[in-house]
Amino acid sequence: MVRVGVNRLNLAWLTRSEQERILEEIAASGATNVRLSLSRPVDKSIEALAIASRLGLKILLEIQLSNKSFYPESACPRTGFGRIWDIHRLSDLDLDQYRKGLRAALQRIDALGIRLEAIEPGNEINYAAYNGDLLVYPEPGGRTPRTVTDLKDRAAFERGLDVYVQALEISREEVRATLHSRDAAVISAGLSDMAAQEADRRGMERLDPREVIALLRDRDIDGLVDAYGIHIYPGRIAPAALNARVTSLLDFCLASALGKPCWVTEWGIANKARSCPIDDRRRESAIGAVRAAFGELMEAGRLTAAFYYDWDTEPSYRLWRCGKLSPAGAAAIRPAERRGASAR
Repeated sequence: MVRVGVNRLNLAWLTRSEQERILEEIAASGATNVRLSLSRPVDKSIEALAIASRLGLKILLEIQLSNKSFYPESACPRTGFGRIWDIHRLSDLDLDQYRKGLRAALQRIDALGIRLEAIEPGNEINYAAYNGDLLVYPEPGGRTPRTVTDLKDRAAFERGLDVYVQALEISREEVRATLHSRDAAVISAGLSDMAAQEADRRGMERLDPREVIALLRDRDIDGLVDAYGIHIYPGRIAPAALNARVTSLLDFCLASALGKPCWVTEWGIANKARSCPIDDRRRESAIGAVRAAFGELMEAGRLTAAFYYDWDTEPSYRLWRCGKLSPAGAAAIRPAERRGASAR
């Protein structure tokens, strides 16, 4: 089975009535799959999961490793120098606290009869914004690392990967111990596709997703995950070039007989227009081209899910415009035309 869905993260920050409204809009739009987050406050995250489940939405649960409850009180977040949020180092993750917190959350989710289609522990661990083992430089604009050997603190980053693999093992064990979600797919943290030049501009370390997947495979990740997570933001390039761009970014994704397929847990095309009614024609054309590329990969069994980012929060990427789903939004979340191989 292939899955096509939409992101709506951080519902825990909203009131219950706001959660209800947003998820009802998503369900009424025809979307069948959503990527939601398990973040603080956890009880509010679980409320949102219960609403989504009641509405018949199938859930990919992103488990936010930035949750401060998963770290020792003595752990000091790495600074973002005011340009980005301060964030904990992945290498400081307390695995016992992580297991305890995740187990409690999954037990509460299970007791409510909620079934998770998949879990995704972590997010963009190859990018400094979400992994404190990668540095934010005091001033942007200089050259940032191109490979792991160039990192300012390679040892810390690799320790973080060791810890991450252990967190994946814990995640798999705990979800397998549930009643309703024991068959959920385990997806590795969606990796950023940020180009090196953009990282230079921002002054933040990042690594190519292919390299990080290779480093994780060296740590036997393939025995723990059902698919690799990846994020794709191809930019405002001509639709004719999008197929080549998407295919190149996903060249490490393989059919299950040969390796592991991918889940694109975030993808998006920007439209900076703010007027109503929205003119979404250019974005609709680009989204159609990306979906066509995804379709080819799905037919080959190399891609088994794609979740658009985002529903209604990010001004340039949002699909919900002017009080309704935009034409580009409808194209982004339409069901896949054919069913391919399972992620498992």
